[in-house]
Amino acid sequence: MKKFLVCILIFTLLLAGCKSNELLSAKNPVTINLWHNYGGLMKDTMDILIDEFNETVGREEGIIINVTSITGSATIHEKLKMAVNDEPGAPELPDITTLYPNTALLLAEQGLLVDIESHFSKEELSLFISEFVEEGRLPDGKLYVLPIGKSTEVMFLNTSIFNRFMKDADVSYSDLYTFEGILKIAEEYYKWTDDQTPTVENDGKAFINYDSVFNMAQTIFKQSNEELIVDGKLNLSSYVFEDVWCNYLEPAVKGYVSIYDGYGSDLIKTGNVVANIGSTAGVLFYSDMVTYEDNTTEPAEFLILPCPVIDKGEKIAIQRGGGMCIIKSNETKEYAAGIFLKWFTAPEQNLKFVSSTGYIPVTEKAVEMTNDNEIDMDDKMRSLQNATKEMAEKYNFFYTPVIDNFDELEDIFHNNLKEYALLCRNEYLNLLNDMDEKDAFDKVTENKYQEFIKQR
Repeated sequence: MKKFLVCILIFTLLLAGCKSNELLSAKNPVTINLWHNYGGLMKDTMDILIDEFNETVGREEGIIINVTSITGSATIHEKLKMAVNDEPGAPELPDITTLYPNTALLLAEQGLLVDIESHFSKEELSLFISEFVEEGRLPDGKLYVLPIGKSTEVMFLNTSIFNRFMKDADVSYSDLYTFEGILKIAEEYYKWTDDQTPTVENDGKAFINYDSVFNMAQTIFKQSNEELIVDGKLNLSSYVFEDVWCNYLEPAVKGYVSIYDGYGSDLIKTGNVVANIGSTAGVLFYSDMVTYEDNTTEPAEFLILPCPVIDKGEKIAIQRGGGMCIIKSNETKEYAAGIFLKWFTAPEQNLKFVSSTGYIPVTEKAVEMTNDNEIDMDDKMRSLQNATKEMAEKYNFFYTPVIDNFDELEDIFHNNLKEYALLCRNEYLNLLNDMDEKDAFDKVTENKYQEFIKQR
């Protein structure tokens, strides 16, 4: 049997080699134009990997990867949309592009995308983390988006401040793994910071910020085996929304959780919060220094922890990030694009890519190799790598639905919940002049839950 399998493998490789010889020529290389959305340090990593491919596999096979556009994903979406609609000034379509499934759907409906499974065997795709692959499968059942690196949400914690607080409070790091534990800590932290200025009342600080309350809600729903979006509408009548309300609006009104429209990395820089839950891709924006309002500074050390889990919930976290698509052109270019994507997503290259980007590797093997690789990285990036490795091994991941009104639902939920929180917070602070905390809170939140869920 083993000899038979070896013979089959050799035969398969010979066939692949024959096809390569027929389509590609090192003497007459084919140029593959690539668009991607990775800037900054991520651009440097992409440049290094593309140069490596061109100088090795590309040179041997006769493939040159040529980057013709580096811009944000929203701009890529608009440029592709222009090309699909044949608008004046529309750019020529690339051979490979990074994009999200909703953009891929636009191209697939026009028959412009190559089915990834025509270039990757089932065995090759089985090496990827299954949830990452399935996000790229569109309603027609075909796989159009190949994952190259996924982000998820984690907790960024400034331990320089948290360790001082922990010495005086009955809290521990273990409390940070659940939403309920975070609430307990947030209340204690607000009181702890308020007590530091006894002559000024109600000036405690928020403990944590959520970059996206919509992602927080989706996560809690998924961990509770429910869906936030059902039939294109927000499922706010679900009992699970009560958990979302209790974990965001109520503590936000009391000042335990921040109400902020920007990214929590900005609040951590000024010491206005100690923790933030946000995308792993944002790791590069966390400063190693805190600058307080009085211009005093102190170093910030970070611990990065997995996404928290609701009580009795499953370990589930959101996955974000696009992938790469092959645009239909001709057999030679499509075949060459497939060779590049196989090389780019192989464990060694994938680890080089994610090690400087805050992304999670996309194959099981790359995850296993995470702590064994010799790539230099600072303590913050190493802490992130440890957190994402734990999540890749112990969590399941979910992806957002590909529906036309998804962005609209996200904006409505995010803006309305924060608006409610801010209005109640301001009224709560005013009432504290004449009421105790409980009465003031009860008054400002009376019927607000019922009002909110009727908006859907």
